[in-house]
Amino acid sequence: MTGLGVTAPAGFRAGAATAGLKPSGRPDVALLVNDGPLDAVAAVFTANRARAHPVLWSEQVVRSGSARAVAVNAGNANCYTGPDGFLVTHRTAEHVAGLLGTADREVGGGDVVVCSTGIIGVPLDTATVLAGMSAAAADLGDDDAHALAAATAVMTTDTRAKQAVRTADGWTVGGMAKGAGMLAPGLATMLVHLTTDAVLDAAVLDAALRAATRVTFDRLDSDGCMSTNDTVTLMASGAGGVTPDQAAFTAVLTDLCHDLAMQLLSDAEGAEHDVAIRVVHAATEDDGVEVGRAIARSALFKTAIFGRDPNWGRILAAVGTTAAAFDPLEVDVSVNGVQVCRAGGPGEDRAGVDLSGREVTVLVDLHAGDAEATVWTNDLTHAYVHENSAYTT
Repeated sequence: MTGLGVTAPAGFRAGAATAGLKPSGRPDVALLVNDGPLDAVAAVFTANRARAHPVLWSEQVVRSGSARAVAVNAGNANCYTGPDGFLVTHRTAEHVAGLLGTADREVGGGDVVVCSTGIIGVPLDTATVLAGMSAAAADLGDDDAHALAAATAVMTTDTRAKQAVRTADGWTVGGMAKGAGMLAPGLATMLVHLTTDAVLDAAVLDAALRAATRVTFDRLDSDGCMSTNDTVTLMASGAGGVTPDQAAFTAVLTDLCHDLAMQLLSDAEGAEHDVAIRVVHAATEDDGVEVGRAIARSALFKTAIFGRDPNWGRILAAVGTTAAAFDPLEVDVSVNGVQVCRAGGPGEDRAGVDLSGREVTVLVDLHAGDAEATVWTNDLTHAYVHENSAYTT
């Protein structure tokens, strides 16, 4: 039976441990190991110019196109921690390499991707994280329980673990993700780790991953805040022995990434509504994304949805801040199937819009071309404000 997460594809093991980085005392360290025979890897990282030490390290690792493991700690982002912060990352990679290397399988620090998530600006204690990695390495397994343990250990403000798996024609893709805040990425969303047992090289993995993230994680804009640590990795073990068509692999990978992205959205801090903003008849896809993202980042729009008020004026106001091609007197807006704005003016009675459920669909028709794009967001609630005002205390 196919597993539930990163260990579902053949050739992967996962482990988790409690190092003591989380004040809650919950598991906070995870390891994902590729046992091969291939060690192909691709990754995309945050577009934030202020990138954490693990991102700077891992960018160098994946340039080779190969990696044997991903080491993750939660509870501390190891960002803005000075030169010692990079040294912790380097030592973590070297330590994990030493734990995994064998007489017939050499592993170096350059084979280990390192990821961290949690509080920014707090030094990460080397001894603590290395002890956690040792414990995780001692408990590696390829079953569902180990996959779930790893997916749980990487959580911070998440309320539940996020996993997904897809199978097709003799090969499998699995994944785990964490993230509930700072979901406004450039090429990635928080920490996402994907695995496949297909026989694929790094170049194919990279092309497929960028195509998948472009229309999934990169379209998730929960709160307009871009993380310093966002990372998405994709590793191929080749243990399944099957080489899929690149287009077919990309399609399956995209479907799995969409699944994980929607799990991230549904667990966004304090959210009561999941909002899909679909922009149609845009002059270009980029215009559609820009319009969707402007609406998603409007605090006025997001609070209106929280208040169950389909205030379409706030939507048009957000659209008007963009450089997209459109005539304001031709724009139509529908909310949950009710066309509340027609040709830049009042449409159907907005009292007919039902916002009592969790799912909300906003359709914006620009009447400017044939392109379209969808951006996903959520409402802005009292709970979000409380969560982020009390996060470090």
